[in-house]
Amino acid sequence: MSRSDLPALTIADLQSLLRRKEVSPREVIDALRARIENVEPKIDAYLSIDFQAAAKEADKVDVDLPLGGVPIAIKDIINVKGQPCTCGSKILANYRSPYDATVIQKLRAAGAVPFGKTNMDEFAMGSSTENSSVKVTRNPWDMSRVPGGSSGGSAAAVAADSAFGGLGTDTGGSIRQPASLCGIVGVKPSYGRVSRFGLVAFASSLDQVGPLTKTVRDSALIMNAMAGHDPQDSTSLSEPVPDYKKNLGRDLKGMRLGLPKEYMIEGIDPQVKSAVDTALKQLQSLGAEIVDVSLPHTDYGIAVYYFLATAEASANLARFDGVRYGHRAKDPKDLLDHYGRTREEGFGAEVKRRIILGTYVLSSGYYDAYYVRAQKVRELIRQDFVKAFEKVDAIVSPTSPVPAFKLGERTADPLAMYLADIFTNTGNLAGICGISVPCGLAKVNGNQPRNDRGSRTLSELPIGLQILGKSLDEARIFQIAHAYEQSTGWHEARPKL
Repeated sequence: MSRSDLPALTIADLQSLLRRKEVSPREVIDALRARIENVEPKIDAYLSIDFQAAAKEADKVDVDLPLGGVPIAIKDIINVKGQPCTCGSKILANYRSPYDATVIQKLRAAGAVPFGKTNMDEFAMGSSTENSSVKVTRNPWDMSRVPGGSSGGSAAAVAADSAFGGLGTDTGGSIRQPASLCGIVGVKPSYGRVSRFGLVAFASSLDQVGPLTKTVRDSALIMNAMAGHDPQDSTSLSEPVPDYKKNLGRDLKGMRLGLPKEYMIEGIDPQVKSAVDTALKQLQSLGAEIVDVSLPHTDYGIAVYYFLATAEASANLARFDGVRYGHRAKDPKDLLDHYGRTREEGFGAEVKRRIILGTYVLSSGYYDAYYVRAQKVRELIRQDFVKAFEKVDAIVSPTSPVPAFKLGERTADPLAMYLADIFTNTGNLAGICGISVPCGLAKVNGNQPRNDRGSRTLSELPIGLQILGKSLDEARIFQIAHAYEQSTGWHEARPKL
């Protein structure tokens, strides 16, 4: 195998080469650098990369550790010591982290090399990675389309083979939706399964860190390293962590999978519906039984999410005031002017929109009408899942109602953008786990010039299948996703760059 072929490998295959000493960690970094230099001008997945620091770390790593010598791209909302952590925002443009997040500490302990900070919607507020204050990331399958968001940089890098795996965060679908749109695997762990210490908070009761990878096995490897209790995170759960690789390869005989009637609705792209229907038949052929279930409060999910998430965001982002760190307005007249202009200059339009909405939701006279009622409906949504999981082992659905949409197509219509997460955000509200795996390719009009016969070339865009499991049941959804993945081969499809 030539060094130029290395970036196309899965983490598991790369590990085998490293442990047999057929390639060194330094050579892996060099091969990845060459790949990034080739494709990065096309997709703009990274905000910053310190190749020198990565190479030094690779030289010291023990390849016999669980992730020994494997570079992992990091969403730029997770703190890595000595590296920028901008959250895709002007307000943190010159900030460098003085410490490692717990997930970074755990990855390093497992031998992984944190490698580069990836682009994202500002403070994780978006579904397309168009809200970054720095640049727009493009989908490797079609440069005229979005990679999804807010973890679009990590998803695009993995899909383009400019990362072996990446970390993202999922507040309402921000790992699973870009995984679906980019044709890779994305995992949202149960709330409390992975530490949030060192993650810059968007909505503290919803945020979770998770992996984006080329295969289910690779995601299980990263989850094995990251999951577990952290005394520095008061929301971290102390339940024991299983070996997520253990059930990979087991069949699905006797497995009951729920199909929510509320998810197979009008408005789903016909090619997405067809791909999911075919995936359901494939799961049946593997021994699973498909059972109709109901999640009756699904229709309230978007409204509840945007009341609660924005309320928490307005509180969490109050700390960015230009006093202790980050952007600071020049020559303010007084303290009030300092605060006002610093935040006006530092925050982008979508972040301002959500802060305003969240502050309104929490304001006197509206708190009970909006925030309290939203919390009550959130509990109803959680109970919907509890009742459904009494009948089934997991729930299956489309990840996204549509394939990747065009750049700029939804930026002027916030509601249309918010609806991109219609199948994912209820999982965050309920605190359960979820995974997206590739299940097909949609054919759409491409962005290439018309050919001699006057017809536009077709682009292939990935479609994702979502599998939701009850809280702390990641091992089961890994088993289901792996069985499906290995029986189809959709995960092997790659964009032509």
